[in-house]
Amino acid sequence: MLPILLLTDMALTHKSRRRWSLVILLIGLPIYVVAAVSLVNLFDRPGFVIELLIYIVLGILWAIPFRHVFKGIGRADPEKERAE
Repeated sequence: MLPILLLTDMALTHKSRRRWSLVILLIGLPIYVVAAVSLVNLFDRPGFVIELLIYIVLGILWAIPFRHVFKGIGRADPEKERAE
């Protein structure tokens, strides 16, 4: 949990936020998907609607700690625009 807090509390440059977002999406998200599926498999298979709701909630929960890292990633670098 500490690395998550460090990523969200410190001021990251646009370039470093882009790099961290790639790391989170390419490495962290697959690990989280495996953990979520394993968690749901611990219980007897619930109904389709309940299982869908569980996956939707877990899908939203993984992104909440990283919202500051992903914020503004799709835009052009504001520091580069100021320099020009």
